[in-house]
Amino acid sequence: MIEESSLPPEPAPRDAERLAGQAHRPVLVVDFGAQYAQLIARRVREAGVYSEIVPHTTSLDGMLARNPSGMILSGGPASVYADGAPQIDPALFEAGVPVLGICYGFQAMARALGGEVARTGLREYGATGLRTRPERSTLLAGQPGEQPVWMSHGDSVVAAPPGFAVTASTDAAPVAAFEDGSRRLFGVQWHPEVKHSAHGQQVLVNFLTKGAGIAQDWTTGNVVEEQVARIRAQIGDGRVICALSGGVDSSVAAALVQRAVGDQLTCVFVDHGLLRAGEAEQVERDFVAATGVRLTVVDAEDRFLRALAGLTDPEAKRKAIGREFIRVFEDAAREVVADAGAHGDEVRFLVQGTLYPDVVESGGGEGTANIKSHHNVGGLPDDLQFELVEPLRTLFKDEVRAVGRLLGLPEAIVGRQPFPGPGLGIRIIGEVTRDRLDTLRAADLIARTELTAAGLDDEIWQCPVVLLADIRSVGVQGDGRTYGHPIVLRPVSSEDAMTADWTRLPYDVLARISTRITNEVPEVNRVVLDVTSKPPGTIEWE
Repeated sequence: MIEESSLPPEPAPRDAERLAGQAHRPVLVVDFGAQYAQLIARRVREAGVYSEIVPHTTSLDGMLARNPSGMILSGGPASVYADGAPQIDPALFEAGVPVLGICYGFQAMARALGGEVARTGLREYGATGLRTRPERSTLLAGQPGEQPVWMSHGDSVVAAPPGFAVTASTDAAPVAAFEDGSRRLFGVQWHPEVKHSAHGQQVLVNFLTKGAGIAQDWTTGNVVEEQVARIRAQIGDGRVICALSGGVDSSVAAALVQRAVGDQLTCVFVDHGLLRAGEAEQVERDFVAATGVRLTVVDAEDRFLRALAGLTDPEAKRKAIGREFIRVFEDAAREVVADAGAHGDEVRFLVQGTLYPDVVESGGGEGTANIKSHHNVGGLPDDLQFELVEPLRTLFKDEVRAVGRLLGLPEAIVGRQPFPGPGLGIRIIGEVTRDRLDTLRAADLIARTELTAAGLDDEIWQCPVVLLADIRSVGVQGDGRTYGHPIVLRPVSSEDAMTADWTRLPYDVLARISTRITNEVPEVNRVVLDVTSKPPGTIEWE
């Protein structure tokens, strides 16, 4: 919404990006560079309302062409009066669309409508006490007159636009919220989307339902029905192929396509020998039993081990795994294509487990989508041309899991913690060998079993178990001296993996995991705990 004639013309939105376009008008989250834009969109969906994210550079005509039921203007790092700061086209507020401004969006909205924003020298960061007037407010109705909220601003709105009622303030922000109910325009200085704002979700729900009059009727069932119809329309009577990894994304994407077109889908599972204990069997037995999918299994462990022989550099290992996956999948895909051709069919479509964060982080997904490296099919050869089928393209991870459960997928697959495409190959620090894989698999299985038994799976985003294969430590087991490998436990808590903190596991659980690993895995004589947050550390070690 920057008013610059030099901006390129707006491409028309792709049908594949509009999960619920036919039945549900989206609430558009206009991203002004906020770290929380995706979180805002998720909170709206949690309220039963469909949402999409658009960059602030999108023209007003481009936004209105999406027929939004409401708009939320996100926060951002800029100052509204700085040179080059994103501005709002004032015509937005005459378009009849309900609008909620948050933080920077609130200040830009105030300025565009004739209010005053200033740098008062009083900044607010973190938890802040808010004084409200719920009796005169749509957003704050039913909430206490004082409540804690999460602030992050240096500038403040010091005068509301004409016609707006001021409904909240803080010691540093005389205008912390305003609204013009007759025009359905609202704004707040704080971040209602974060959990630190005690009544933040109610603020969003009040905007959506009371302010914008939107029904809370977007559900997982809608997703399945609408995607099945879209997939059938796209594929028709064609044949489609899917690289099934056993992870949540590819499994749910394949299950949706199977629900839509049945045996027109063939899944290829490349067993590279780098999965954790029991995961290959989950794909071959449980996934097929739940979906009835036609599955081709390629046992490629020896090929991958040969490709990894002698490699210790993490990037070299990743590239080797990616290259080998492409070659193996290419061979399998050619067989599927040849079989289809022998029956007079053509394989024209490839299922891709792209999620909404992938689309947003790649700039909105305009044009041809990139195939995710390692997870599904990275960089297919030019002579294998497929049209992508991306049924999860507008969903967040938690929504994907909900769809999977509705489709009847096993909880062991749907609830699976994030797992890197290169698998255990990057959880072995050093060269990857068959013996080292067996050692790590045994230790990882013990850790996962104990965490599940303690009921901690929902508290942990993931828990990588790392084998320090190039390090040995002295130990004493039985009556003798040992010189074994250390195992690292890396339990982390996160919402989106962009940031993470180490999970404070109970000491007794850690003790059981350590005791079992050192007793039951002969090659290991030491277990250590990684207590580093992200940043500065990454979740995976390699």
